[in-house]
Amino acid sequence: MTRSFRRRDITLTIGIAILAVLALAAVVSVFWTPFPLDDTSGGRLVPPGGAHLFGTDKLGRDLFSQVLAGTRIAMLVGLGAVALAGVIGFVVGTAAALLPGWVDDAVSSLLDVLIAFPTLLLAMLIVAARGPGLDTAIVAIGIAGSAIVSRFTRILVKSVLSRSFVTAARTSGAPTLGVLVRHVLPNIWPALVVNLAVLFGAAIMAEASLSYLGLGVPPPNSSLGRLLQEAQGTVLTSPWGAVIPGAVIALLVLGANAVADGLRERFDPTRRGRS
Repeated sequence: MTRSFRRRDITLTIGIAILAVLALAAVVSVFWTPFPLDDTSGGRLVPPGGAHLFGTDKLGRDLFSQVLAGTRIAMLVGLGAVALAGVIGFVVGTAAALLPGWVDDAVSSLLDVLIAFPTLLLAMLIVAARGPGLDTAIVAIGIAGSAIVSRFTRILVKSVLSRSFVTAARTSGAPTLGVLVRHVLPNIWPALVVNLAVLFGAAIMAEASLSYLGLGVPPPNSSLGRLLQEAQGTVLTSPWGAVIPGAVIALLVLGANAVADGLRERFDPTRRGRS
């Protein structure tokens, strides 16, 4: 067992473990939280301990319950946005790689403009047009991230299409769909999975940012970003209100990036033999 193999497996295992624990907490919050999310009877800014494991916020709500529900919202938005960005990105990127040169150039130029446009700002514009909500957050972040996936997919598909075995298959009369299924997809999916894992972490940050700005999922739903916003006025006297939600966001992003790094090491043949 080489050193790179051990490092790759450790990184991937740590990332999966972090996300699995947080995903379990998110699932549990669907059926149970220690206190109702709208219960304000806990007392204002009670320190962590006792009945309130994470303490309470300035409204008297149990912070542990809020964090559980906020983790669920963050993961739902992250997974939904990644799924939407993956579908749009794959279709647009593949189409651009297959269509005639001038169409490819036009799509590439449009993608460059969208990528240059700040992702969060684009998401904010979509939310402003549709109104805040869970579905809006997913659509906004998914559309904003789809340009990156489209650009990456286009590059991957064009690279595979230029290879000799694909050229031979197309010359022999193989249908385009058959070439995509048999030759293109098996060669691009590892890199795409890594890209989507990175995008998941970015989607978590985008959701938290939108909620912090008041453009995320509205109350009574909980959001980690909104918990941070609500705690900023008491961060010096009651730091747990900001530290705990911030730590959960950091863990979500850390887990996603660790999974992406582990998968990148596993799938990249140029890294496998490094010691």
